[in-house]
Amino acid sequence: MRRAAVTSALTLLLMGASTLAAPQGAPSQEPKAPQEPKATFRSAVDVVSVAAVVRDKRGRFARNLRKEDFVVLEGGVRRDLVEFHADENAPVRVALLFDVSGSMRIASRVEESRQAARHLLSALHLGATADEAAVFSFDMNLQSLQPFTIDAGAIESALARVQPYGQTSLYDAIAETARNVAAAPAGDRRRRAVVVFTDGLDTSSLMKPEEVSAIASAIDVPVYVMTVASQVDLDRDERRGEESPLESLARWTGGALLRTSAPAHQSVAARQIVDELRHQYVLAFNASAAAGWRALDVKTKDRDLTVRARSGYAAGSRAGS
Repeated sequence: MRRAAVTSALTLLLMGASTLAAPQGAPSQEPKAPQEPKATFRSAVDVVSVAAVVRDKRGRFARNLRKEDFVVLEGGVRRDLVEFHADENAPVRVALLFDVSGSMRIASRVEESRQAARHLLSALHLGATADEAAVFSFDMNLQSLQPFTIDAGAIESALARVQPYGQTSLYDAIAETARNVAAAPAGDRRRRAVVVFTDGLDTSSLMKPEEVSAIASAIDVPVYVMTVASQVDLDRDERRGEESPLESLARWTGGALLRTSAPAHQSVAARQIVDELRHQYVLAFNASAAAGWRALDVKTKDRDLTVRARSGYAAGSRAGS
């Protein structure tokens, strides 16, 4: 019963959702393509919006690019851009999603997650600009601790209510949070993202990572994952040498997985996330009329530049077409 309810709810996320892209470098291995939604749905999306971050060989943001500098391929076919926006310091709308499962009690990981979140909040300008943030937590269910606000004090109060409990439905919680982030007013130009604070242990999720990636990508929300782990855990993951499900999820949505084991790591990761969201080029093209998953490849004509962008979008036919 619960799986059917979750699947139904997530299908609704795809209806009328806008699509965007956030930065992505060349992966070491290709993950499996996100699964197309199994349910039949109709989309009111006419224009696909893709946000991309472009860096040079030194990792610096590439500035002053123009519309004609970009190439967008959909299934290998070039798409004509109908809109182009460049912004050097865009406002940000970020949902902070905390893992409060029982495993997060180990070595005060919840408190470490709070500190990591504070690093990210310090990179925002709540109250002074159009930046806003919200706080969610999850164990077996998603809880909204603070709706989107520009009030830094309200966010700090919500962080104090983050407490470890229960099992983890990590991917389910990410999908539900993505819906909340995407529900911005029409015309809202804030750069949106979900930032997950977790130890990466998912014990009861009903969804596969690639399923959540397809959902999050379709509603134009990149997912950044900050793992709170010890250096021993980080070394073990590095020796394993393969991409984790969480890392695959983040890449498919145009975000990234950032492993941290110390406050200095957290500060750097937080600044990276906010900087990437602020320095985006927004490209738009007419959506495909045929329903289904459409793979995207966003690049520049300058081969020395690297574009990180979402992997695709879910197209659909308008009602009555």
